[in-house]
Amino acid sequence: MMKCFIGIDLGSTTTKAVMMDSKGEILGRGITNSRSNYDTASKVSKLEAVVSTRLELCHRTLSKVPEMRDMVEELLAALERNFRLELFLNMLEDLKQTCLHNAADLRHADIGEELALALAEVFERMKTELSKLFAPGAERKSDFFRDLAGSVYMQQAEDVADQAGLPFDVLINIYDKSIIDTENRPPSEDLVDTFLRALDRVMDEQVDLPVEQQTIRDLVTEALDIELEETYVVGTGYGRVRLPFPKEHIRSEILCHGLGAHLMYPNTRTVLDIGGQDTKGIQVDEKGIVVNFQMNDRCAAGCGRYLGYIADEMNIGLHELGPIAMKATKTVRINSTCTVFAGAELRDRLAMGEKRADILAGLHRAIVLRAISIISRSGGVTSEFTFTGGVAKNEAAVKELRKLIKENYGDVTINIDPESIYTGALGAAEFARRAVAA
Repeated sequence: MMKCFIGIDLGSTTTKAVMMDSKGEILGRGITNSRSNYDTASKVSKLEAVVSTRLELCHRTLSKVPEMRDMVEELLAALERNFRLELFLNMLEDLKQTCLHNAADLRHADIGEELALALAEVFERMKTELSKLFAPGAERKSDFFRDLAGSVYMQQAEDVADQAGLPFDVLINIYDKSIIDTENRPPSEDLVDTFLRALDRVMDEQVDLPVEQQTIRDLVTEALDIELEETYVVGTGYGRVRLPFPKEHIRSEILCHGLGAHLMYPNTRTVLDIGGQDTKGIQVDEKGIVVNFQMNDRCAAGCGRYLGYIADEMNIGLHELGPIAMKATKTVRINSTCTVFAGAELRDRLAMGEKRADILAGLHRAIVLRAISIISRSGGVTSEFTFTGGVAKNEAAVKELRKLIKENYGDVTINIDPESIYTGALGAAEFARRAVAA
């Protein structure tokens, strides 16, 4: 049995989970959309961390075989891809049955039988289309079930409704009700069984293996047989009060981000976290203990949700903001980072003939200027600086941050970890580990 310690960070836009072992080594990470249901988000992110942990244990076990070392990464990538497919098809079948059940209320109407046939046709098409997203080399815009299923359902339901002469809004209403029910249920099949079925798919794909297939099956089974004990869980983040945990299992996001940044970069003294709902400037000591901090007010100006609003106004994806801003030839001055007024100023700038890229460059600068002000109030930058949160993945925001830090504090080491979005969950997992070790 392996003791596991879990940290869950319930952000306003995404919920993250980190699982670590008794030595403090990270075993797995998980992330999902928070939406408005924090209980579901907590369960899904934790499930994703467990899946990630299972894959890590498989990696460790397979890597012990010298002949396997050169192909472990490739093999595990195939295992994860097929596992995702198996899990997705399982959830898709659950969604189908839930839709049929919810449609039963309409069976008394003339469209009852036609509705059931239409739903069956929609889901058959969805299964075909969505399975393609898990083929080798295929790219998915999202790994979240709701996002993938929702987009394809809308397309297919509209076509099927038109062919069957059924009201499209009826199919949409059934889906809207059913997706919530489906998301709130855990997978109906044991994860280990799902992994073993995925392994069967992988073995069917592999033709040139350095060892016998049975050897690989035995090694993977050995890793999957390790029992994971959920020893202690700590929750943090914007939605932490909604977690079904006792108070002693809750830590503030300030403490968790400070400790998490310290674990990633031990020389960190200043931490900036720009999340979906707030911005935090945190000062920590040599042990990762918070000595001072400042946050923005209750307004979400300059945070992830503000960027999401701007993306919606421009009818582009949130992930496109940074790349577009990087193409700017000048930086347009933005007077307001208020979400309420941002749309109006954005439209005015476009009407004046300003280029979209230049406007976005100005928006990113305005956001970072606001963050620098918060850092200054927390005590400024005295040593290594660590940038965390979802916005740390935005290249335009990082560019402006580096520029402004240098202007205000000189040549300071700036740390940005590729997994920085998990910083709060990492700190929470360490608090969980220490709670047992104490």
